[in-house]
Amino acid sequence: MDYIEKVLEKLKEWARKVIESLLGPEAEPEPEPIPIPVNDRPRPRR
Repeated sequence: MDYIEKVLEKLKEWARKVIESLLGPEAEPEPEPIPIPVNDRPRPRR
């Protein structure tokens, strides 16, 4: 029985590697964007 469990574990590992190579690594949450201050005040016309 132990042999079957080891084989199943290797198959899971192999499947994970195949899926990662096809789809890329597991999705990680995107970091929150850093707000960039913007000067929205209208400039005086000359």
